[in-house]
Amino acid sequence: MDGVTVINHPLVQHKLTIMRKKETSTAGFRRLLREISTLLCYEVTRDLELTMETIETPMQTIQAPVLEGKKLVFASILRAGNGLLEGMLELVPSARVSHVGVYRDHETLEAVEYYFKAPESMSERLVIVVDPMLATGNSSIAAIDKLKERGATKLRFLCLLAAPEGIRNFQAAHPDVPIYTASIDSHLNEQGYIVPGLGDAGDRMYGTK
Repeated sequence: MDGVTVINHPLVQHKLTIMRKKETSTAGFRRLLREISTLLCYEVTRDLELTMETIETPMQTIQAPVLEGKKLVFASILRAGNGLLEGMLELVPSARVSHVGVYRDHETLEAVEYYFKAPESMSERLVIVVDPMLATGNSSIAAIDKLKERGATKLRFLCLLAAPEGIRNFQAAHPDVPIYTASIDSHLNEQGYIVPGLGDAGDRMYGTK
């Protein structure tokens, strides 16, 4: 699909398979989510711009590459997005963090907002929005609406799994935001869950169901 990057690194696919298994424990799921998020972060930041800086090594003075411009913002869609956020912050500890509290009403499948906190001056920062699942797309669309209202202009969306229906809805609302995912699954069921999927990522991560 145009605008969608599937991250098919063998380690990503291996860990995702273990996460899908219904017998994987809460502790195991949480650990794997943190591990896979680091690998996904590596891919979604692959093309960040670099500039040269003068440094001194123990041997001599050189010109060496560093990230150019303002730092990244990682925007976590609560609550499940925090599972991806933790591993990404291990890789980029200097990133700013935004939290977007959005949940899906299980009757209407519409997004309901309950919390929003983001850094100031987001217009010059790359904002990577994270949520394990892109199902209907309603929560992700609502989160990006809020971030754009705050001034974000450069955004990417990162998830573990995406459904074709969610991708279509997301791209209709935000065609300027590329999607990065580890898998495009078959479809959504009548309850709006991704099939074959891995269940409810938040419940599996926190042991709440």
